[in-house]
Amino acid sequence: MTSSNLSKIKPKLRTQGRLSGNFGKSKVKAGSSLKDIGITKTKVVKITTQDEYLNRLYTAFDKAEDSKLKGFLYEEIRKILVQRGQWSK
Repeated sequence: MTSSNLSKIKPKLRTQGRLSGNFGKSKVKAGSSLKDIGITKTKVVKITTQDEYLNRLYTAFDKAEDSKLKGFLYEEIRKILVQRGQWSK
């Protein structure tokens, strides 16, 4: 039986060049680009209440001419009313 030296070869640590199997994309820093979402330096943050949002949806639904937009608005209004138990078919 012949002994092989292949198992004794240590893989070289890559510090330069491109990563293989990354479809030609250069090395990138790990971590999400969304990690700082929601962080703000402002003193006061105004959050819209669900009632205000619902009123805006109704106003937009009345003014909308695009069928896709109307469909989206209808679904959003429906979600809120179902959540509140006020939706009737």
